Amino acid sequence: MPFGIIRNQLNAVKGIALLPAVIAGNACAPQVRQERPNIIYILTDQQNASMMSCAGNSWLQTPAMDYIAEHGVRFTRAYTTNPVSAPARVSMMTGRFAGYFQDNRGNRVRENDGAMKITAISEEVRKTNLASAMQEAGYDLFFGGKQHLPGVLSPEGLGFDVFSRNERDELAESAAQYIKKEHEKPYFMIVSLINPHDICYMAIRDFAETEEEMGIIINGKTEVATLDAALKIPDGISRDEFFSTYCPPLPPNYEPQVDEPQAIDRLINLRPFRVLARENYTDEQWRMHRWAYCRLTEVVDRQIQVILDALKESGQEKNTLIIFSSDHGDMDASHRLEHKTVLYEESANIPFMVMWKGKIRGGRVDSTHLVSNMLDLLPTVSDYAGKASYADPRGKSLRPLLENKKTAWRKSLGVETEIGYMVVDENKRKYIKHDVVGTEEQIFDLKKDPYETMHFTNHPEYADVLDDLRKQYIEWFPDI
Repeated sequence: MPFGIIRNQLNAVKGIALLPAVIAGNACAPQVRQERPNIIYILTDQQNASMMSCAGNSWLQTPAMDYIAEHGVRFTRAYTTNPVSAPARVSMMTGRFAGYFQDNRGNRVRENDGAMKITAISEEVRKTNLASAMQEAGYDLFFGGKQHLPGVLSPEGLGFDVFSRNERDELAESAAQYIKKEHEKPYFMIVSLINPHDICYMAIRDFAETEEEMGIIINGKTEVATLDAALKIPDGISRDEFFSTYCPPLPPNYEPQVDEPQAIDRLINLRPFRVLARENYTDEQWRMHRWAYCRLTEVVDRQIQVILDALKESGQEKNTLIIFSSDHGDMDASHRLEHKTVLYEESANIPFMVMWKGKIRGGRVDSTHLVSNMLDLLPTVSDYAGKASYADPRGKSLRPLLENKKTAWRKSLGVETEIGYMVVDENKRKYIKHDVVGTEEQIFDLKKDPYETMHFTNHPEYADVLDDLRKQYIEWFPDI
């Protein structure tokens, strides 16, 4: 059901009121640095690519995100480097896969714990990272919000001015204040917002058994309070009416995948609440999870609105390149899973949009090119900053795509995670090699089966595809 029908009823829900789709503000001032724009990277946490109304999701409204899409380019084939927070953010700051690094025991970094135990970086990384590239280009650097990075890659240590450690409304307001200030030089700002990550707390609270899980809930008062506001059914609507009309339905791929790899079972068993959620949540509870995920996405959209309003009110909108993405997605009840880490689309495919109003032709949807929100960030922003740079040579500047120019582009893209590695190709085929319970290979065809309900690995007609994807896999991960 289109969400606009219940807009007024939802406005009454405390803490998650919606904002108008139209951004109010003063007329823009004359452009002063068109060729060297200010650049703002807005990063949400745990938002998959489907969680925007501009992406066709009628169960939520995201007017701020929709505005960026309307006046920019939305990439539908965008992937994170690793579908979990700390490794993805290591990639953001360095322009490299987290697997490029080792933890304090010499292990290849593939998950949160290892990423937080990176204790040293090479001189090459010090000279070729996101911060050093933008400093060399003459930009002032600002960082606000969630970090989740090892000390050696902290924003402060790399040269950012950290203007806020808040991750919520206060962060958006602080960013707005900085935007409205006079700036002698162009600036590069990262605004790292926490939601819709609070959805993580639902299953943890419902099934907490370990001391660690119970500690997460005890220490997460703000997170739990925000989740509870998101779970609230609008006043004046009966429970039966709510589920029959307003609450999102179960996803088309609600049931576990046919012949699901053992690696996924191994993964979810590492955190008992994930197993218990999968086995014990009712259909109704999974739908409530999806409802709350929508509302939490609207919370962060409201915060993004504050930033967009500040740009317009200060006359900087036409002199600012806005990049919007998320570190990874959430399974959102697909395959009866929540959280992330797995290589299903809901976890690895993320929103990615770029807007420079008046300079980049807006309203375009790119469903062709494979882009990496973390590998391609450094070469893209340094290109627009006037001093092209890169770290991993497989990272590519998106500028030709944004400016609608012909360019040679990658035919495949790699993604890593703690349970294996993936290559997705230009023909919407995926090859996954799980490696934690022996070797488990899978091929998916997103054209034939967009919801990944089954895999085609052993189908005779995919024999040549398997050979081709294995070769592309080796190109992306030659040392695995």
